[in-house]
Amino acid sequence: MTDVPERMPLNRDFFARPVVEVAPDLLGRTLVRHTPDGPIELRLTEVEAYDGENDPGSHAYRGRTARNATMFGPPGHAYVYFIYGMWFSLNAVCAPEGQASGVLLRAGEIVTGATLAAARRPKARTLDELAKGPARLATALDIDRSLDGADLCRGGDAPLTLLHGHPPAPERVRSGPRTGVGGDGADHPWRFWIEGDPTVSPYRRHVPRRRVTSAT
Repeated sequence: MTDVPERMPLNRDFFARPVVEVAPDLLGRTLVRHTPDGPIELRLTEVEAYDGENDPGSHAYRGRTARNATMFGPPGHAYVYFIYGMWFSLNAVCAPEGQASGVLLRAGEIVTGATLAAARRPKARTLDELAKGPARLATALDIDRSLDGADLCRGGDAPLTLLHGHPPAPERVRSGPRTGVGGDGADHPWRFWIEGDPTVSPYRRHVPRRRVTSAT
């Protein structure tokens, strides 16, 4: 990393704030993933906030478990989880240590290493689709549970780093309900995105899964 301001890692204090403050402030930041094949860089365009034990939509709503332990701090680390037995998702841990919360990194524009990302996302029809959605983002950047707890503030050749990047003008930031969240947390306007950016994923309301019952 250099001393150019936009190439400097975000510091721990940036993340040690309420998650609904950190989430929109992550838009336009640069996520750097160092892989064995080379670096991939992504400009964040869409995120969602999850407020731990205060939020029915959060993995930490019912307290600490082996799975969600990273969410309880310290801030500025990666929380990676496996979902639906198929995909990984990447989150940035926020708030002071002991107060579980995190920002789901939902989508972004690949600005460096598009060839590497495309090799991992062969079904993407365009460059805009490489990281358009949290599972696609994690796949394109070769994210798995081995990166759970990775320090996002370390810089250098760390496997994951969040740089200052280029935040958008405030008038371009939009917010609305989170995608696929049901129950009491369904209508929290904690999804944030850059208006008009083609890499932002489409919004989908939560649809309860139908229970299959046997015939009697």
